[in-house]
Amino acid sequence: MTRKISAQWILAAMLGLVANAALANDSRPFAKVEPLALGEARWTDGFFADRFEMCRTQMIPGMTRLMEGTNYSQFYFNFEILADLVPGKPHGASFNDGDFYKFLEGASATLAVTNDEVLSKHLDEIIAVIARGQTTNGYIDTWVQLRQRETNSAVAPFHDRNNWEVYNLGQLMTAASVHYRVTGKTNFLAVARKAADCLDEVFKTPTPELALQDMCPSHYMGIVEMYRATGEPRYLALAKKFLAMRDLVKDGTADNQDRTAFEKQTEAEGHAVRANYLYAGAADLFLETGDTNLWKPLEKIWTNVVTEKMYITGGCGALYDGAAPDGSKGQTNITRIHQAYGRNFQLPNITAHNETCANIGNALWNWRMFLATGEAKFMDVVELEFYNSVLSGVSLDGTNFFYTNPLRVTEPLPVNLRWPRTRVPFVSSFCCPPNLVRTIAESAGYAYAKSGDAIWVNLYGGNSLVTELAGKKIKLSQQTDYPWNGRVRIKIKACGKKEFSLKLRVPGWANGASVRVNNSPADFSPSPESYFEIKRVWKTGDFVDLDLPMPVRLMEANPLVEEDLNQVAIQRGPIVYCLESPDLPAGVKISDALIPSDMKLTARYDQRLLGGIVVLEGKALLRPPENWSGKLYREFQQAELKPVNVKFIPYSVWQNRGPSEMSVWLTLTGY
Repeated sequence: MTRKISAQWILAAMLGLVANAALANDSRPFAKVEPLALGEARWTDGFFADRFEMCRTQMIPGMTRLMEGTNYSQFYFNFEILADLVPGKPHGASFNDGDFYKFLEGASATLAVTNDEVLSKHLDEIIAVIARGQTTNGYIDTWVQLRQRETNSAVAPFHDRNNWEVYNLGQLMTAASVHYRVTGKTNFLAVARKAADCLDEVFKTPTPELALQDMCPSHYMGIVEMYRATGEPRYLALAKKFLAMRDLVKDGTADNQDRTAFEKQTEAEGHAVRANYLYAGAADLFLETGDTNLWKPLEKIWTNVVTEKMYITGGCGALYDGAAPDGSKGQTNITRIHQAYGRNFQLPNITAHNETCANIGNALWNWRMFLATGEAKFMDVVELEFYNSVLSGVSLDGTNFFYTNPLRVTEPLPVNLRWPRTRVPFVSSFCCPPNLVRTIAESAGYAYAKSGDAIWVNLYGGNSLVTELAGKKIKLSQQTDYPWNGRVRIKIKACGKKEFSLKLRVPGWANGASVRVNNSPADFSPSPESYFEIKRVWKTGDFVDLDLPMPVRLMEANPLVEEDLNQVAIQRGPIVYCLESPDLPAGVKISDALIPSDMKLTARYDQRLLGGIVVLEGKALLRPPENWSGKLYREFQQAELKPVNVKFIPYSVWQNRGPSEMSVWLTLTGY
């Protein structure tokens, strides 16, 4: 950054909160499991260590340059204009502030591991600029404030829901809470505290007009995080008010999930990012209140998503555009929906939307459901997201991004679609890239959790853990090549003399898993989709070996998923695979490749391909190229099929070798 901020502004931003910070209460009274503090778990080597390093060395520096520049849009520059530090006019989307806050959260999270003094100082400079633009009543939104300066009488705080102010402030509160927990500094938290107080005053007496502001409700999670960070009970009360306020909306829409009272909802509908943020926020509120009126719909909606509306990759939000309630007799009730959950079993492949933010939102929601229950099925979804539909959103070099994540790409596409099928450095809706930054930066925080007498092992990978359990310091390490193979060793580096449990997640796909303690087999076999508990008085040097078999599996979809009839997908462990055109003979179309029902696939680690991956190799069958130009139907013609060697790669790394065709689902033959 070339524009320096005075030390007085930094000092001013830090004042006024130190006493209140001592009130912070991070407990979740109705949680069965508690998360760790950021930095207690760290990736040390292997798959996610590589992704964290890519985030630290490529994504954060690259996004810093993009967000502090003006080539594509204005993010930080708008804050500098607002702070009267530079001349200029506002530019960019109304939700740019929220995207910038997400980036600051991700950068802050890396400090828990790196303790990078240069980055920490740079964040302090940015926070000081943000604080300087904040009004005395705590309001801050560059899009609104800068247009007010231009005497645009049509722009006013909380006047137009499409200004995204509450969404932006929600991201601010979450980012500031993370920054405070990682650094112990109160400068960013002071800004967020003033913003939360502003929201508390504005929404003191909710009205139907104010209720419309509850759109893409990141502020549900944000205000609960502020309650946890500060201990201020008004913030928990405000979170309750936000959710209750949804019932005031008149003529609500499925698109924004306010057509029906939340307590009466049984299915996921509407904009998938808004939906998943709503569900995650409601789960956060349940963790604080235990309100069963929140939990009942969450359970029903979750079941609807994972059994009828979620892609095999974990992708969420099948539709670019649609209408809801679909097929309703009351046509006056039908409203447009976009980027949305569609009908049950409506899971197109080429036109799949699957916004990266929706997939991240699904992980956020399932993480909170896990904390509430301790049930492995929720962490299974988190893992599915992380290894597939989340990481597919970023290129291996960390510089290009997907907004949407289709399951099939053909050339040419049968329909013009408004988002690119190649990763790009910038899209006009730049919400997903900074969301990826914070997700990857915080990923180690999902690897473990704890309860009164147990350490819960959720995700596997080379990592270390240093935490306290019942007043005793616990140190663990994991050694594994997961997800490329399922052998995991957990070593006890330090522990007290009291008995405690290790609870090892056994994924739902892991049939035949086995556990050994100090080379002795466990007394009974683990069950898939559960936590295997080992309770004992541990000693330094003890170790546990977990073996999760990873056979290659041909997966089929429910017959009601019409697009996937007579097709199969390929999965090994948590990884969903795809066939990409660079791995076919030149000139062969993806649609010409067929999968024999008895196909034998061999897993092989290829260090030189796509950063080092396990590929699956075998023989597919090819039908000869056919000309369907100008034809919708024709009489069936028997074709001679020829064998061909093929190679499948993880879905998350497709399109890292240039534009290509790709498919997760492939036609099955010979069954």
